[in-house]
Amino acid sequence: MIEEMICYRNFKDDELFLLMSDLIDRLENKQLLAADRKDIALLYKCEALLVEFAGKGGFCGNLWHDYLTYLLVNSENAYSLACEMKGSVQGTINDIVIHDMEIFNDYYHYDFKKLTDILGDKELHSLFDYKIQDTGSRLYNRRVRDRICELADELDKSSTPAEMKEHITNFYKEYGVGKIGLHKAFRVAHNNKVQDMDYNSVTIEPIKNIRHVKLDDLVGYENAKKKLIDNTEAFLNARPSNNCLLYGDAGTGKSTCIKALANTYFDRGLRIIEIYRHQFKDLNDVIARIKDRNYRFIIYMDDLSFEDFETEYKYLKAVIEGGLEKKPENVLIYATSNRRHLIKESFSDKKGLSDEGDIHASDTVQEKISLSERFGISIYFGKPDPKQFKTIVKTLADRNCINIPDEELFLQANKWEINHGGLSGRCAQQFIDYLLGRENKQ
Repeated sequence: MIEEMICYRNFKDDELFLLMSDLIDRLENKQLLAADRKDIALLYKCEALLVEFAGKGGFCGNLWHDYLTYLLVNSENAYSLACEMKGSVQGTINDIVIHDMEIFNDYYHYDFKKLTDILGDKELHSLFDYKIQDTGSRLYNRRVRDRICELADELDKSSTPAEMKEHITNFYKEYGVGKIGLHKAFRVAHNNKVQDMDYNSVTIEPIKNIRHVKLDDLVGYENAKKKLIDNTEAFLNARPSNNCLLYGDAGTGKSTCIKALANTYFDRGLRIIEIYRHQFKDLNDVIARIKDRNYRFIIYMDDLSFEDFETEYKYLKAVIEGGLEKKPENVLIYATSNRRHLIKESFSDKKGLSDEGDIHASDTVQEKISLSERFGISIYFGKPDPKQFKTIVKTLADRNCINIPDEELFLQANKWEINHGGLSGRCAQQFIDYLLGRENKQ
């Protein structure tokens, strides 16, 4: 049956679906008439893969239904990508999808008793009412996981393939499709072998355990946060917006702000893609993969800076502003750095004739500062003064229900910061974590 699918043919690339459909097809074609050790082993392997799927995703109930629904919501094809953009679509493709749903419905409601009777396996049925302690999902945030389970129930109760198509269409419109639709943040990787062709291919892989912080968790820096929020809101509302450089002292919350954006604006279609300096040559490939998706992407570069002998920044300059191709409207670049001008400068750059013999020293200076100038908005995060540091410590202590008199709390905090990097929000959080660790030990 799987070979007859049209839009959803990529199901055949999944190991579990391929193994299970092979067993089902051979049984229905009367090629599986008696127990065979290899077939029994295949069925147990399918069960093991279902259990592993449940453990990673936090799924329970009918794991076969959950798993098939998981395949549907991750299938990037002509129909699902169109629904992600527009919701319901018109045209012949609807008939094609109903044809696929007819086949999918047979798998969804298959009576496995015929299979287990022949192979003598009674454990499979326990996976249709699977119970698991909810320790959280390593695949999705809980809201998305729960919505997938709801969709599985909707598909189970559907009376026709057309009704199944309607439910999955609504999901695509609401959440999107595939890893980009269902995750908040991503990193760039390389797949060294794609479709049996030996070459490096850029892939965008989900970050499945992003820290769940919000902008309010960062104490202080209200003006800085407002600038960042205003620009991000304008971007999400398709208004003119700028690339952002968050610069300043270490431990002041620059990276925390980016993580908070991913959590705050996920439901509004914001996605964060983290890229490292050695991957800048891949930027054009990454943008090509995301520019036509129905999301807003922030390409995030953490701790961005360059020594004067490093040239990777030239790739970045061309992508931000300067290439022939128009920058996609759904992509911005946000970077954090301890340096305002990003590229190391020396006194020789200021001389009329540098020690290295650079006759046009002013051109060298312009070359080095031109990267930071391509970020339309620069937001400064400075170290807190002693009064602000006390406010941060007190706020974090109250949030974590640490009951220590203020005088003693501030005395301990001052001793801590002297030996642990000085005044910063990071130092304050480390101090609070230290106090919480002592409480738990006692």
